[in-house]
Amino acid sequence: MDERGQGPWDLAEANLDDGVERLDLGGLLVAPADGVEVQVQIDEASGTVSQLTFTRGDAAVQVQPYAAPRSGGLWDDVRGQIRSSINSAGGLVEEADGPFGPELRAQVPSGDGTPTMQPARFTGVEGPRWFLRSVFLGSAARPGPSAEPLEALVRTLIVVRGFEAMPVGAPIPLRLPETAEPGAPASSRAYPSPFERGPEITETR
Repeated sequence: MDERGQGPWDLAEANLDDGVERLDLGGLLVAPADGVEVQVQIDEASGTVSQLTFTRGDAAVQVQPYAAPRSGGLWDDVRGQIRSSINSAGGLVEEADGPFGPELRAQVPSGDGTPTMQPARFTGVEGPRWFLRSVFLGSAARPGPSAEPLEALVRTLIVVRGFEAMPVGAPIPLRLPETAEPGAPASSRAYPSPFERGPEITETR
């Protein structure tokens, strides 16, 4: 079982004096990685980031931090919700041990109206009052050489939970850096998502 000994990190644990110029997305600080592009989708109504994807060649990972209870255990509950969502959509899913601990490896409908399925791998990491869900797609949907650079990037992420009260399962807000131009594409490559914004987390504690 992964105990987060290699990241991702909480802001209180991070060394921000290491000389690394990180991308400030509000709820996440992102260190640069060779060959990795950032793709951001914006909710036009709120101006917040609705989906954050890192791509490298034909591999991709979507990440989203959530508020979590101090007691932990949210990933155990969320896996059940994801499994139910995939089964209801006609997909296939199995649980396995992966680099981040228990994960779900799935075949999910492509969403284009055809019976085509695409692979996806769901991982979860819990920190102090936060939970980071990652969805690996493309050639990163199974552990291996294609996934390792993106897994390493996830390890370097710093979660900025903040001190305000938040419902368990509420997304920790992400935003564009102040220097970014709204509407400017961060990447020309798009990947289909197994869920529009990922399975909703409704648990309360």
